[in-house]
Amino acid sequence: MCGIFGYVNYLVEKDRRHILDTLVNGLARLEYRGYDSAGIAVDGDKENEVFTFKEVGKVAKLKALIEEEKPNMDCTFVSHAGIAHTRWATHGQPSRVNCHPHRSDPTHRFTVVHNGIITNYKELKTLLESKGEVFESETDTECIAKLAKYIYDNNSDIDMTTLAKSMISELEGAFGLLLKSVHYPHEVIAARKGSPLVVGVKTSRKMKVDFVDVEYSDSGPLPAEQAAHNVALKNLKIGTNNSLAPPDKSLLHRSQSRAFLSDDGMPVPSEFFLSSDPSAIIEHTKKVLYLEDDDIAHIHEGQLNIHRAGKRDGSSAVRTIQTLELELQEIMKGKFDHFMQKEIFEQPESVVNTMRGRLDIANKKVTLGGLRQYISTIRRCRRIIFIACGTSYHSCMAVRGAFEELTEIPIAVELASDFLDRRAPVFRDDTCVFVSQSGETADSLMALRYCLERGALTVGIVNVVGSSISLLTHCGVHINAGPEIGVASTKAYTSQYVALIMFALSLSEDRASKQKRREDIMEGLGRLSDQFRHILTQDQAIKEMCYKFFHNQKSLLLLGRGHQFATALEGALKIKEISYLHCEAVMSGELKHGVLALVDENLPIIMILTRDEIFKKSLNAYQQVVARGGRPIVICNENDEAFTHETCEKIEIPQTVDVLQGLLNVIPLQLIAYWLAIAENLNVDFPRNLAKSVTVE
Repeated sequence: MCGIFGYVNYLVEKDRRHILDTLVNGLARLEYRGYDSAGIAVDGDKENEVFTFKEVGKVAKLKALIEEEKPNMDCTFVSHAGIAHTRWATHGQPSRVNCHPHRSDPTHRFTVVHNGIITNYKELKTLLESKGEVFESETDTECIAKLAKYIYDNNSDIDMTTLAKSMISELEGAFGLLLKSVHYPHEVIAARKGSPLVVGVKTSRKMKVDFVDVEYSDSGPLPAEQAAHNVALKNLKIGTNNSLAPPDKSLLHRSQSRAFLSDDGMPVPSEFFLSSDPSAIIEHTKKVLYLEDDDIAHIHEGQLNIHRAGKRDGSSAVRTIQTLELELQEIMKGKFDHFMQKEIFEQPESVVNTMRGRLDIANKKVTLGGLRQYISTIRRCRRIIFIACGTSYHSCMAVRGAFEELTEIPIAVELASDFLDRRAPVFRDDTCVFVSQSGETADSLMALRYCLERGALTVGIVNVVGSSISLLTHCGVHINAGPEIGVASTKAYTSQYVALIMFALSLSEDRASKQKRREDIMEGLGRLSDQFRHILTQDQAIKEMCYKFFHNQKSLLLLGRGHQFATALEGALKIKEISYLHCEAVMSGELKHGVLALVDENLPIIMILTRDEIFKKSLNAYQQVVARGGRPIVICNENDEAFTHETCEKIEIPQTVDVLQGLLNVIPLQLIAYWLAIAENLNVDFPRNLAKSVTVE
């Protein structure tokens, strides 16, 4: 939820039009994250002046507002720092006042954009108001800017890094933030704790090294730094989580960023792009650095310094500057009308990318490099707990039976929020698997920290490299589905499913009794891509079916059993997310325990009736529905003799191994959701009230 974008240029002359276009386009790349308002802060025409543009609604409305207010677009800047934000309201309704960026005072001495939630903002607000600060908005973010101003007012000699450490030490909760100030022109502080931030780097010369040193306060801060902190926070007894250690007589070594120095030791002309997601950076540069939790990045005079308050804690002493594999065309719609449609049709390739280099069908072998060191430990665990939310939870439900069969280890599948609410028992010999497309899902991250505290082995199954879950878990697998822009997950679901099946195959490699079963599943994985393509040829037929059977309907029932119950759950979620049509997934075996009362000739019903070992039981549910006047649409295997004489509407799907059948069956449900939304002229990629990356509880 929410999106951050920032742009800093140093000794690279740019006019205001270029700067604003860069910020607006960066926000446009982050629209998929979900938002209700957008805003930008850039330097004004005079010294110590800041222009802000804030608007409720889409980024396009913000762009129109900028054109309407007619700032001097020809004003040029050799060095400049601009920050921008798309907001998803948590504190205070969407309005220009509540929209980010937030300011410390009417002269914008400090300006901030922020993702996440400051949980102690009420205490901060109360105390700052008692010191004379006047708040304008209902947001938790405004207290960050006000706190920065208060610290500066009590010690105007404080440097920006020390100010940031002092400020951040008082914030509780989750945040990714950018801070700029008229007192520190052309400088930006970026900090993260539980909310992603990535820095893109573009320099006029090749960087000397491909990493940035992390600067720790190994022996405590300089006495002057500690004194500044003490003066700044005098009488402001906010909390006890002060990250600055007591002073001692040693000196804090302050290094320059070696990556950004020329041969003569001088900084080189450079541009920095800060974002919640690398997809907003790729059009500018492929060189990126992922910030980790508790990092404080200071961008100034063409340099990037990363600080961590406190002593060295065993984490890496460098942050690597990586090269993005992402291509710009991957985040463009191409020939498709919507990102969701594009991502549905990308699945024949995305599942191959998930298996590439990992599945060796010829030699009947699966190799997951990210798990290699831990496989033997996982095989000996007491139980495996899958923890996820939404679509990722459904992918765990879909593979539960395969794990139980192949590994014979007890399996639990938990919704992260409920798992935390119950404070469920976790033991040192448990393995906890966290599945998330973004790797930033707030509930899953909190559950991960809960499990780490209890000593369990943790595994991450994520799509985003450098995400919080991928950094915090002991080991894991990147699903390599490629960027997924549409809020409703499609290709990430099928890639998660495939990655988890390969995980189960790896765990069962030492079981001779399972060898034939494993080989059958591997061969089934090898056929997936072609079968996906075959199913997608039914796209127009499914479109016509939607217009014929679901027009003006208010509710829909989806029935599945065994491996297909998870498919029904995922299909129902897609239909609800995108078309706003009420859709309920019901296990076919539970039909007669109450749900059968809903069945009549008017209720639209979709039944998943592909062949497996419990097909006869599923067929019983079909007969019960038909006997009560129901007219179900059936998802069945091609040329299935059970339906050759039936008059029901059918969607025919190729047959595969039972544990993989759900991968094929979910494709028509994704298409149904898409065409239902199109029929109602809805925003397919950005459904109301929803966000792609749910970074708040």
